[in-house]
This record gives sequence, C-alpha cells and structure tokens, in this order.
Amino acid sequence: MAENPADLIVAGVETCLEYAATWHAWDGRPIARTVDGSVDSRPNVWTPAKALRRINDHLVDHLHEVAALLAGAEPMPDQWHGRFATLDADWARLAEADFDEARSRLRRLARSYVLIYEIAGPAAWDEPRDPAWTLREIAEHVSHVDAYAEEVGRMM
Repeated sequence: MAENPADLIVAGVETCLEYAATWHAWDGRPIARTVDGSVDSRPNVWTPAKALRRINDHLVDHLHEVAALLAGAEPMPDQWHGRFATLDADWARLAEADFDEARSRLRRLARSYVLIYEIAGPAAWDEPRDPAWTLREIAEHVSHVDAYAEEVGRMM
C-alpha cells in the first residue's frame, strides 16, 4: 500500500513537540519576529502558548477542510485571529502539565489526519478538487506546521 501523505503531518507535529519540550525555560519576555516579504512587516509577538495555539488552529482548520472535501461540503471559513493577535492566554507560562495536554492534543490531531486519509484511500489523495488543493497537497502544506514552533525556537 502507498505511504499515507498524512504521515508527513505526524512528523511535523513531532518536530513541534521537540521544540515545545524546551519551552519550560521561557522567561516571560515576548519573542518578536518580522515577517519578511509580507505586505505588513509588523513584528509578530510570539510566546510558547501562542505557538501552540497557532499549531493547534492550523491542524484543526485543515482537518476540517479535508473532512468537508471528502463529504462534498463547503468548508466553514475560519475565524482565527491569526499570528498578528496575541491573546491574553498566550502569555501563560508552559508548565509540564500544559505541555502534556498539548502533546496529547497535537498527537491525536495528527493521527486523525492519518486515519481520515486511510479511510479515503490512496485514490482520493491525488484526486483533483479544484479550486481546492488535493489531499496530498493539503498534507504537504500542513506538515510545515513546525514553522510556528520555529518562531519561538529552542530554549535549552
């Protein structure tokens, strides 16, 4: 059987978790990054909790998209505030229990992709879904979720 494209998402999530395992050392100061080449080059403020929120949001958003495409339904547009919004909850420190919760949540989301792709089967992975991406293209895109973790970086 062909290799499931969603396995790339599992790998991306594991990379995120490798970064996040170091975030207990965060000192509470914001991490500012500028988006190069964007129309709006305001610095983005990052914290460990914000990165975990954005990783989770990205996984949920595209998992919904995949489910909607497979059901022949129109995906609901997301209402996320995105990377430019830093929410009050984003300033929370990342305790070990918080990391445990995030690890469980993110691994379950990644496995959900694998299971849904298995249900869909290899023939569905490259089926054109114009104007949407193919399921394989979505998996490849989502697998780069570790870019959010890279905004915070490794702390130990």
